[in-house]
Amino acid sequence: MSALKQPNGPQTHPWVQTYQWLTNPLEYMEACAKRYGDVFTLQIGPVFTPQVFFSNPQAIQQIFTTDPKQLDSGESAGIKSPLLGRQSLLALEGKPHQRQRKLLTPPFHGERMLAYGQLTRDITEQVISKWQVGESFSVLPSMQAISLEVILKAVFGLADGPRYEKLKEVLLKILNPKPPFVTAMMLVFPSLQKDLGSWSPWGIFLNLRQQIDELIYAEISDRKEQPDPSRTDILSLMMAARDEEGQSMTDVELRDELITLLAAGHETTATSLAWAFYWIHHLPQVREKLLQELDSLGENPDPNAILRLPYLSAVCSETQRLYPVVMLALNRLVKSPLEIMGYQLNPGTLVIPCIYLTHHREDLYPQSKQFKPERFLERQFTPSEYLPFGGGNRRCIGMAFALFEMKVILATVLSRWQMELADSKPVQPVRKGFLLSPGDGVQMVVTGRHQQNQAVRETSSSLL
Repeated sequence: MSALKQPNGPQTHPWVQTYQWLTNPLEYMEACAKRYGDVFTLQIGPVFTPQVFFSNPQAIQQIFTTDPKQLDSGESAGIKSPLLGRQSLLALEGKPHQRQRKLLTPPFHGERMLAYGQLTRDITEQVISKWQVGESFSVLPSMQAISLEVILKAVFGLADGPRYEKLKEVLLKILNPKPPFVTAMMLVFPSLQKDLGSWSPWGIFLNLRQQIDELIYAEISDRKEQPDPSRTDILSLMMAARDEEGQSMTDVELRDELITLLAAGHETTATSLAWAFYWIHHLPQVREKLLQELDSLGENPDPNAILRLPYLSAVCSETQRLYPVVMLALNRLVKSPLEIMGYQLNPGTLVIPCIYLTHHREDLYPQSKQFKPERFLERQFTPSEYLPFGGGNRRCIGMAFALFEMKVILATVLSRWQMELADSKPVQPVRKGFLLSPGDGVQMVVTGRHQQNQAVRETSSSLL
């Protein structure tokens, strides 16, 4: 039996498909899945070449394990960013990608990662100490502030001072642009990247990028002039890494990887945390179970103990399943004829594992629209069934760091404050650039300090 040609998909004009994808991606993907099944083809900008979306775990496993010489991501697959640079791990492919990944993996090794636990807790305490009892606030900006500081201190290794403050100021401007939609469109569509002067959107972006580059290169230069082997931040470990030929990363490679780690780890972690706080406080039974587990560790628990808590881990996993911050795994470009699910895919086709649709398969996750952490206590899902960090040779190298950071922050906040949602309206996901963000940033109110074992007492009294 001969293979089928390109999978079916909407026959509307590519610009109409692009508009629907940009304005309402979840409904659009769900409508396509309902009509066409586990695989469908879209033609959306800026590339407009056939893009085949897969949500079948067997197909995704094949995508993740296919030889990169036949199917790989990188710049040729449309992964281009004027902020990240061409030496970013996301843009590289082939041997350069393999080399860079080998150099970057050791700094994110589990044992080294645990050293950042106390730093993350201290930063969290500092930010949430400013919350006022009785005042309504959006939790997302606080999570963004914590995440940015963790990256600047644990990844960049910066101490408080003029360079730290300046880099923080400029990064906030480029990561949270005004207006966000215009900047997102410029980053997606190269034709909009026109420098019309210092007050034009692209001119502002270029100026901010130059300021960031100057600060990062100055930091790298200072580290080279005054090496300190006792430093444990990720930049120092990256600078000390050597490839098989004894070569270190160039300054440009270091700069591009630092910005990649920042862009990939800042907003994503902050957004996941905001979603977690929403679900924990939207569902009282989840909050009670989680507080019981956290209280069992006593005051000031060891970060390593927090990392191993089963229900906290399940809450984090379910948060990233229900509304994965990143909807799609990285595009892969077909380089030589490839058959997947009986379809013959020609060179030049883009293959996209769809994280969101896979996470909402009813055969894997019954009642997929409901938040049920117990799923992850009852069953272990394969890397092609649960893939919030992508997979294969493109799985996020910062996955363990992000999960550890998320758990420490949640444990620190919940162990300090009692909170509740400011209103009972369900929070809906909205597109924010490339991410799925809670619509209003999750409005909450601090009601008082958390009392150790209060959750245990409340649960016990409710059973009497």
